[in-house]
Amino acid sequence: MDVSRFISRKLRFQGNIAAVSIAVSFFVMILSVTISSGFRHAVRDGVAAITGDIQISSVHSAGLMGENPISASLSEGCGVASLPGVASISPVAFRAGIVRSGDVIHGVLVKGIADYPDSSMTVSIPKRLSELTGLGEGDSMLTYFVGEKVKVRKFRIARVHDDLIEFDENLVVYAPIADIRRVNEWDDDEASLLEVSVLPAMRGDRMVKELSGKVGTLLALSPEAREQQLMTTAAQDRYPQLFSWLTLLDFNVLFILILMTIVAGFNMISGLLIVLFRNIPTIGTLKTLGMGDRTISAVFLRVASGVVLKGMAVGNALAFLFCLIQGTTHLIRLNPENYFVSYVPVHVDLPLILGADLVSLLAIMALLTLPTLFISRVDPATTVRMN
Repeated sequence: MDVSRFISRKLRFQGNIAAVSIAVSFFVMILSVTISSGFRHAVRDGVAAITGDIQISSVHSAGLMGENPISASLSEGCGVASLPGVASISPVAFRAGIVRSGDVIHGVLVKGIADYPDSSMTVSIPKRLSELTGLGEGDSMLTYFVGEKVKVRKFRIARVHDDLIEFDENLVVYAPIADIRRVNEWDDDEASLLEVSVLPAMRGDRMVKELSGKVGTLLALSPEAREQQLMTTAAQDRYPQLFSWLTLLDFNVLFILILMTIVAGFNMISGLLIVLFRNIPTIGTLKTLGMGDRTISAVFLRVASGVVLKGMAVGNALAFLFCLIQGTTHLIRLNPENYFVSYVPVHVDLPLILGADLVSLLAIMALLTLPTLFISRVDPATTVRMN
């Protein structure tokens, strides 16, 4: 039997505050990781739903309106759909409009999509627009399209969808692309832009930008694309302030991880010192029996590691419980004007969580080697004589 393991079972770690600190620290760390990952997924999915991950548009068009429409047939002939990581490519048509319901008037962005599931002249509106106007499923929605002349369309609301993210341009109303083409007086082959959606595993900032560059290269090799003077825009470049905010959030999470690890580590150091001071006679006796400083240190580190692992398990369990409750009930709400989403999003990324647990555990155990240096200062002759 391992002597250090046998002796460690006989010792008790009496630093209860340190044990609680470990659990609280890991709880905060895992929450930080899951919430940061939740924000990243919510924002990326929301942006992808509005504009796609990569947009192909005319160099002469500003924004999403597509004043210079492009050929929708490019989605089949340019070869973009065959690129690794590309999930789909589809044409869309945009048109700004004004919705009126009673005395309420509000601007919207109507997005015509090719795979719209309902019949012509029906729309899907965001929940926030429903709350602002009082319109719901089955109601008629009078929409004004302002241009050289005002065009009025009466849509029927087929459904009210949840807002994935909320910011100034997010009052997006979805409609069949044919209806928006008629409003814009476009041919059946014209679109504001082509949306390229990438696989969820490829939605990292660097990967999307690299894929956008590859799409641009394919377009440069296509005679039809060169004739239409097309360009590609990654979602990160269209909404730089949004993704910069996510980067800042990641830095905040990193700071929290470091801070919580330090707090937990120093609380464990104080707890381990208490154990060492209370067991000075035991340390002296073990030295008298011929046990080396490293072996004795291993005994007390084993005791401390058991407390750290239990605290980590409790902290992780509480964090996962919180994620389960928050993910199903959206109990904690947020102001979407400041946070882009209306509730605290959570996403359990197991590799990221396990990585945070492992790094924090190793850092805490490294810090715990400091108080074990006290063991080398214990004089066995003095301690045995005192006993």
